Amino acid sequence: WLTGSTLNVYSQIGLVMLIGLAAKNGILIVEFINQLRDRGMDFDEAVIEGAAVRLRPILMTGITTAAGTLPLILSSGAGAETRQVIGIVVLFGVSFSSLLTLFVIPLLYQVLARRTSSPKATQHQLERELEDVGQRA
Repeated sequence: WLTGSTLNVYSQIGLVMLIGLAAKNGILIVEFINQLRDRGMDFDEAVIEGAAVRLRPILMTGITTAAGTLPLILSSGAGAETRQVIGIVVLFGVSFSSLLTLFVIPLLYQVLARRTSSPKATQHQLERELEDVGQRA
């Protein structure tokens, strides 16, 4: 819309790629926070630490992907219109989704997962109970 292009097959291919990249980044943050919680870290500390540690890899992925679209956007010649559409969708989409991933995912995790236990909490509890039973026997 901003560039005067239409939503066509090429822009939809770029959108599918964006969905995969944004989902991967979100999964990486949430999984790392869960690992920190499994190690016994406090909930708020785990969210802050997880977002801080994953900041650099997400930024690096976003910047390299955006830089990779520049030749597509700046290209000319036969078929340049189609390459430019994919490049524009990916450039702006990756930039926007990276910012959303870095700020919105930790915020949503903090709001939605606050009252949950760590993913391996049940496993740790069962291991403690088995140790207690083994010591009594």
